[in-house]
Amino acid sequence: MDASPEFPRQSRVPVFNMPGAVTLSIGLLLAIQAVREFLLPDTLDIRVVLDLALIPARWTVWLDPGKASEVIRAAADTGDPSLEAAREAFARYIVGENALQPWTLVTYALLHGSWMHVIFNSVWLAAFGSPVARRCGALRYGVLALAGTAAGGLLHVMVDPLSAGPLVGASAGISALMAAAARFVFQPPVSGYGGPAWQLPPNRPVETIPELLRNRTAVSFLAIWLLTNLLFGLVSVPLVGENAAIAWDAHLGGFIAGFLLFPLLDPREAHPH
Repeated sequence: MDASPEFPRQSRVPVFNMPGAVTLSIGLLLAIQAVREFLLPDTLDIRVVLDLALIPARWTVWLDPGKASEVIRAAADTGDPSLEAAREAFARYIVGENALQPWTLVTYALLHGSWMHVIFNSVWLAAFGSPVARRCGALRYGVLALAGTAAGGLLHVMVDPLSAGPLVGASAGISALMAAAARFVFQPPVSGYGGPAWQLPPNRPVETIPELLRNRTAVSFLAIWLLTNLLFGLVSVPLVGENAAIAWDAHLGGFIAGFLLFPLLDPREAHPH
């Protein structure tokens, strides 16, 4: 009888070739948007936004009640007379609450402004969340996304403390995953790897900042990302199909958190012994 090598059992290729944690994340975001869009009445949906969205003015007034009048003036100063009354009324409501609602520092990521918004974020989450989840596992992937979400929310509050506009969207957490992925996905393939053909080469260590700066592909990616967000901040470019401008500061806060935290969360197996 001829002997043949024992190859690993081949499983069928899944329709969505993403880690379970990423698939679950995208499914959750889409499900929440569907419930809000098709099941919740408008009054209840407004309540959901008030309870879960991040509103910088709410934090500012809670920390310094003397800022209440500034929040109201900032809300009324829109340049659009048709919106002034509604925005001022909403700001007065937020000021009158005097409630911090600390959970909104992360729950705002569960809500989106439209289907275009959630689909756009889901595509980026699939692209950059997948390599991080494969390398780090579901737990570290989740910690990194939550840390980026909180860091992005904090920076947004610091940059625009008088804003009574609700911040929604998972972009800050996705930016953290994007920054984490940038520290290892742009490395050249492992040279001289002598393992079996069907096995993936071992994970390479995270690139240090000097190594990253010598990696042209990584530098180009980081430069384009930073310049794009700077453009959003300077000219308030809206997302395609959206009326609201992109919260560039939340993106930047999430990106910085992911870039700095990833080496601490990267599993030990990724480093040479």
